[in-house]
Amino acid sequence: MPDRVVPEGLEPWAAVADELDWDQPWTTLYSDDGRYGRWFADGMFNLAVNCVDRHLPERGEQVAISWEGEPGDRRTLTYKQLHDEVVALAGALRTLGIGVGDRVALHMGWLPEIVVAMLACARIGAVHAVLPTPLPAEALAERLEDFGPRVLFTQDGAWRHGTILPLKARADEALGAVGGVEHTVVVRRTGVNVAWYEGDRWLHDLVAGTRPGATAPDTDPVSVDAEHPALACHLANRRSRPVSVLHGSATLAASALAIHRAALADGDVFWCAGDVSWVGAQAHGVYGPLLAGTSAVMFEGTLDVPTRHRTWDIVRRYGVTTLLTTPTVIRLLRGWSRRPPEPDVVASLRRVVMIAEPVDPPLTAWLADDVGRGEITVADGWGQVQLGGVVSVDRPIDVDALPDPGFAIVDADGTELPDGASGELLMRLPWAGMLRDMEGTGAEDVAKRHWHRAGSYSTYDVARRKPDGTLEFLGRLDEVASVSGQLVSLGEVRQVLLDHPFVVSAEVVERADSQLGRSLAAAVVLAPDIAADECVARDLLDAVRDVLGGLARPRALVFVDRFGDELSAHALRRTLGLLTAGVGEEPLHLTWQQILAAAPAVDSR
Repeated sequence: MPDRVVPEGLEPWAAVADELDWDQPWTTLYSDDGRYGRWFADGMFNLAVNCVDRHLPERGEQVAISWEGEPGDRRTLTYKQLHDEVVALAGALRTLGIGVGDRVALHMGWLPEIVVAMLACARIGAVHAVLPTPLPAEALAERLEDFGPRVLFTQDGAWRHGTILPLKARADEALGAVGGVEHTVVVRRTGVNVAWYEGDRWLHDLVAGTRPGATAPDTDPVSVDAEHPALACHLANRRSRPVSVLHGSATLAASALAIHRAALADGDVFWCAGDVSWVGAQAHGVYGPLLAGTSAVMFEGTLDVPTRHRTWDIVRRYGVTTLLTTPTVIRLLRGWSRRPPEPDVVASLRRVVMIAEPVDPPLTAWLADDVGRGEITVADGWGQVQLGGVVSVDRPIDVDALPDPGFAIVDADGTELPDGASGELLMRLPWAGMLRDMEGTGAEDVAKRHWHRAGSYSTYDVARRKPDGTLEFLGRLDEVASVSGQLVSLGEVRQVLLDHPFVVSAEVVERADSQLGRSLAAAVVLAPDIAADECVARDLLDAVRDVLGGLARPRALVFVDRFGDELSAHALRRTLGLLTAGVGEEPLHLTWQQILAAAPAVDSR
């Protein structure tokens, strides 16, 4: 092995990289080149080979994926079976002319086929993006236009909460407004009838020609540069100026494996109960477990179908040892249960990690004491799309093996603050999971926001360090909220409301929600001739849902007579957040004077 350069303080990353298989060894672990730095110089790598092929000699018959559909159907894939599926689809994609650098959009839910597609893309050097299944056709068209895929994967329909989402029909509608997509590959999931157009192909027909016995196309893996993009992920808050981040093959692999081993997983059966369109679910629900040679559990749909005991049934059935999910899911589980599950139901479970939202102590106590009875560790994780998922966990598995992001909390002038003081959270050490590039008309604005301090990455989060040394995350410096673990742009929701002909002025805020933990509320001033009634409220909220999807739909709406200029934007949002906490679906009517009267109470908190 040639001499290698490992900068001081980054030795844990070198140890992680040594667990991976390299087609050509890297020579310099990290160098401070360009905005994002340069990782694993000279290294050549294939992500799919590291997730699957390299495990075949010792783990070929071991379960790689245990999958369960919402209606109750189940599938299991060993590493050998997963390898065969990935190789077949990789060859099929090559017959469509897809190769290194080409783009493939995956408009699918949690199916084994989406994992196979992700890995097949990685095997041939293509770049994938997972597009959320709940997206309305207009929003889906925008994502496709931004990403520019040559191939789109979708399903005839997708199960969600006992109903079928018409994914193929939505995709067809979106494709009517987008050019450049040459082929639509459709997974037969629900059996519903779908329209058929030129370029449409059933997945099972597409791969039939690459199965054993057929004339096989080229299925060999391609060796790519360590930073060659594996996936793209859209950022929230960029509807008018889209931004996507690109994550590198080896850089994302190193981050996912490091976090899996040192921060997340206790045991060998890992379940990420989150939406696969989130980069964290891909990094920690797919790549992390497979890179580590363990088993991943995957579930389609919602966890209260057919019964609200479904989560605990899955834990027991597959022997789940680590559950990664959001506080919203745990709150729902707590609300659904008159009493905690019996000890034998969760006997395998050793660890629960919650991410993407603030965690309240009673929720942690319920998991640790009532569910785990002292046998389960509960941890709070933090991460970002730009960083490839989870970065920090307050109770890691192995502190010494976990790479250090070099957290610092600073004031507006960049001066580091003492423990207990809140400020802007910086990362002062390189992080392998950091994005490798950004695309879109708003990319430079985002870059200036995060790299405005020399040698540091600004998370744009507000945090403070607690007496025990852990971080408490207090919110964002920009207009992005986490709803059910997904980032939603307040600015995008506000713009949709302002585009409505009934609305003169609008404000959107984050507020406390007894079910979701956090949700959105909107306050609007209507045109003079529009009645402020429930029908108008429903029309406004449905407009948001139709354009941005269900999570972006505010769960509370306030009709206001006017907005004055006596309050700063920050004070107004805090006041509206307080006034709408606990408000239900029925619209609230407030005057500007009532909002002003409530503002001093907010400022005194």
